[in-house]
Amino acid sequence: MKYHRINEIKKDEFLGKEVRLRGWVYRLRKQKDKAFIILRDDRGGIIQCVLPSSSVTDLTIESSLEVGGTLFKDERAKEGGFEIRGNDVKIYSIANNDFPIRKYQSTELLLDYRHLTLRTRKMITIAKIRASILERMRHWFIENDWIEVTAPTIVKSAVEGGSTLFPVKYFKDEAFLSQSAQLYLEALIFSLGPVWTIGPSFRAEKSRTVRHLAEYLHLEAEAPWLTMNELLSIQEKLLVELIRHITEHNKGELEFLNQDVLALNKATGPFDKLSYSEAIDILRSNDMKIQDGEMIRNIEWGDDLNIDSEKVLTKDRSNPVFVFGYPLQIKPFYVKEDPEKQGRALSADLLLPNGFGEVSSGGIREDDIALLKTRIKNEGLNLDSYSWYLDLRRYGSVPHGGFGMGIERLLRWIINLEDIKECVLFPRTMARLNP
Repeated sequence: MKYHRINEIKKDEFLGKEVRLRGWVYRLRKQKDKAFIILRDDRGGIIQCVLPSSSVTDLTIESSLEVGGTLFKDERAKEGGFEIRGNDVKIYSIANNDFPIRKYQSTELLLDYRHLTLRTRKMITIAKIRASILERMRHWFIENDWIEVTAPTIVKSAVEGGSTLFPVKYFKDEAFLSQSAQLYLEALIFSLGPVWTIGPSFRAEKSRTVRHLAEYLHLEAEAPWLTMNELLSIQEKLLVELIRHITEHNKGELEFLNQDVLALNKATGPFDKLSYSEAIDILRSNDMKIQDGEMIRNIEWGDDLNIDSEKVLTKDRSNPVFVFGYPLQIKPFYVKEDPEKQGRALSADLLLPNGFGEVSSGGIREDDIALLKTRIKNEGLNLDSYSWYLDLRRYGSVPHGGFGMGIERLLRWIINLEDIKECVLFPRTMARLNP
């Protein structure tokens, strides 16, 4: 007997034919003679099944079963006007009658029961779009002749500053969960050319915002002989292609989430470009305030941009915008100084429209070993921990650069979600480690 997924059979060519489905009870309504079951399969497909009540006496929400029957079209039927008139049912498991996920639940309860919340249509839809992003991303890099690599998750040294490191006991040594694969990607460009990776990154930030996670999926790419303009162009082309792919291949999912496909398609290249100095001027004209210790003051040149700043800069935009030319002092030790503008970094952050803020950050790497040593020391980092990294400058250093992009932040914007925790299957934040 051939088994079908629900979305495969919702076509006129299957009408009047015998089909067999496996799935779970999504909704259930019993009458004296008939039971109306909304069946959900393992890809989130939904269809109404009509069965004799006597065959499903003990059935409950989330019970698993197999249904055989004939496909009919009935406009009264929920979920697309198709229904199965069943003549055979096999029950695999009767679920407990206290399934905790109902139509209206608090956010915290949904997180506490995330292992069950994943069965909801919303979470299934989000997971499908997330999978499409990752699939198309991988194909884009393959098509453009980049090599996929993997990097360690347990590391000896910091990439983004020691204050956000997660320490790990590593036999008799001290280690940390990786903040970024970047340093390892830099090592690989000398043998493999343009390389990219995707994997988890960890930040021990004590942030309770709608866009911060302690563990997130991190796309990172690095290439030799790269200019700043080329680096921006790579990110732009990748993002435009991802938007095109999702709006074409995930129309049904976007419609279910009430996302505006037309608004997404407005994000086309070339992206806007805004200097850091121009950004500060805009923020000052909007009377932007920042928290400085216990004091609240006006934003000034030299301050880093935060989530509120990025909202102001992008709230009226339909296109992403690159902010470039940050002060070197607020960027990590590996960022190269602009040779034409002293004190400015050859780096850029890509901000998403409508207040969603930073999705990627990238730049040209410092390739002068003397300058790199000075920067490492000035940041209070242990020079010995970076001896292998400095070797990359001792033996055939070349101009190079790259970027890192947060997948959950990208997904949050594409599907217009308020909280980033909805964009990851099992979120990790400073307040949540289970399930």
